[in-house]
Amino acid sequence: MNADSNSTPTSRKLIIAIDGPAGAGKSTIASRLARKLGYINLESGAMYRALALKAIDQDASLDDEPGLVKLAKDSRIQLEPTLGGNRTLLDGRDISSRIRERDVTEAASRVSVHPAVRAWMVARQREMGAGGGVVMEGRDIGTKVFPDADLKIFLDADPVVREQRRMQQQKIKGEVAASVAADLRERDRRDRTRAASPLMAAEDAVVIDSTKLNEDEVLARVEELARKLLNS
Repeated sequence: MNADSNSTPTSRKLIIAIDGPAGAGKSTIASRLARKLGYINLESGAMYRALALKAIDQDASLDDEPGLVKLAKDSRIQLEPTLGGNRTLLDGRDISSRIRERDVTEAASRVSVHPAVRAWMVARQREMGAGGGVVMEGRDIGTKVFPDADLKIFLDADPVVREQRRMQQQKIKGEVAASVAADLRERDRRDRTRAASPLMAAEDAVVIDSTKLNEDEVLARVEELARKLLNS
């Protein structure tokens, strides 16, 4: 994967980590920031979703940790940057849309709690971002995957606001919306209480509360921090 020709004219290539809970806007900000800097956007969540989809397709147990690790080792997960965002490929098949569906989202949350699965994913993610010039978002990027990242952001927002954003994003209402909100709260609980790499801000992360900020305002703050590092 190569950055595009609009890359920032400097020999220094930053590793930027953006963490935070579901619905905080990490994916959108990471994607837009990567395009602005000419960097690669590495989505850790897409990688877990890809593995979860393979488990679903093969009717594998989401609670079988050794089985999931074997499944991961037998899989080829690729992220291909495009102008409209990343394409996610699983064994050569484009699954970019499929992995955003609700059953895969729920399965990915269950798959990601297993320490051995996370260890395998972390190793792959470090390989992909080792050369710098990457914006990586997830839940443990600044604490586990790249603890020495040049810039760490923890993007958060009020839970109710995050639920509303997710429902607007997926254009859902009524009983389905209530169910999605419940799923997001359960996902928060799992992320924050799991034994392996629980969701938390790194000690040296810049915490940004996006509850009262729009997407452009959050992006401007993060880009300003990145530019200061590049110009220092």
